Amino acid sequence: HGSAPDIAGQDKANPLATILSLSMMLKYSLAENAAAKAIELAVGKVLDEGFRTADIHTAGLQCIGTKAMGDAVVAAL
Repeated sequence: HGSAPDIAGQDKANPLATILSLSMMLKYSLAENAAAKAIELAVGKVLDEGFRTADIHTAGLQCIGTKAMGDAVVAAL
């Protein structure tokens, strides 16, 4: 795993690990369990709706970029 400089600025990176890391920080470092759970549920909802970034995309699902994935998670909150 690395910083993926080869795709920087191309709207190709999957932001879900970073978003879920925030959830872990809220839960384990700040005891903000409700906020952490809300983020986890939002990510799950977006995935259940069939949205995927290119790295986890499969046939029949909608392939979206970094910004759209982040926006979808925010909208699901």
